[in-house]
Amino acid sequence: MRLLLVPDRLFDTYAQVTPEFLRHSGIRLLLCDLDYTLAPKCVPEPDEAVRRWIGAMGEAGVTVMILSNNRSPARVERFCRDLGIGYVGHAGKPLSQGFRRAMEQTGVTAAETAMLGDKLLTDVLCANLGGALALMVEPAGGPKTVWQKALHAMQAPFKRMNRNDRRKTQR
Repeated sequence: MRLLLVPDRLFDTYAQVTPEFLRHSGIRLLLCDLDYTLAPKCVPEPDEAVRRWIGAMGEAGVTVMILSNNRSPARVERFCRDLGIGYVGHAGKPLSQGFRRAMEQTGVTAAETAMLGDKLLTDVLCANLGGALALMVEPAGGPKTVWQKALHAMQAPFKRMNRNDRRKTQR
């Protein structure tokens, strides 16, 4: 039985999610959270490492889209425009309406979709409710506020339940 708050895989950073891993898993669409997944919230534009990673995904036939609950469309639009990728803003994670819109736009099924994010209650739960591969990373830049630190501490038991913690084998 699938536990809704347990990710399928854990990674330190998005960069450890490789095109080969996704292809081997049958993934054609990678939905990514933006804030603290691909970049800290204070970073307005993608850096060169994100650009290379997105490029490698595209070369491997994996479509990358941002699925964000961010209330500021300007940030998401700017980040995605600079990368040349699509996005679904105001996605409503963990509910599935944004998730479904992204799949419809790309013509893939849930079995061909993975969701990458840093939060259990939005990203992982969204993926698990939608039937996609749930991938989790540590927050980019680390948790800064008291709320973020508390939230990530509460996630620890669920992360420990994961049997496929890639952070252990990637070091």
